[in-house]
Amino acid sequence: MARSKRDILDTEAMLKRLAQLLAQHREGQAPEACRSQSRLDAERLRRISMTLHRWHEMECGDSNDHASWAIERDGDEPDSKPYLVTHPHGRSGEPMKSRRTPIADRETGARKRLAAILKRYPALTAYVQTDPRGCALYILTPEQVNGVRPDEIDAIYSRGLAVFK
Repeated sequence: MARSKRDILDTEAMLKRLAQLLAQHREGQAPEACRSQSRLDAERLRRISMTLHRWHEMECGDSNDHASWAIERDGDEPDSKPYLVTHPHGRSGEPMKSRRTPIADRETGARKRLAAILKRYPALTAYVQTDPRGCALYILTPEQVNGVRPDEIDAIYSRGLAVFK
């Protein structure tokens, strides 16, 4: 899908804001000294957000005239093995068998990369929003989460900086 000039400018503006936020909260270094690392981390966070967004879309599923499909996990645990489950559409009365195909767990990898990046910015908090209709990743400052319990962040996450494509 081709991106418009407005989309490209919006993405660049978001990356600049995110890089500035990261530079301000880099542990042990002055903001000027870590500007290039912060930009790299901002770009990595954008890729993580896009990976998570696509994963969440696939968890909700999709379909065409021939089949419907979605990602499902073996169990209820987040670290259980993911499968792409495909349900073919048959002609009326014709039985069709569903298929379960093992797939790479891109969600777990993205969350591990996110945790590794946030170790460099311990004051910041990340929130992963799993509804694919919106942004998948938000970065919140200490001021934004001040006084909010970790289990209540889902009520205030939109105060943070949305990391989008």
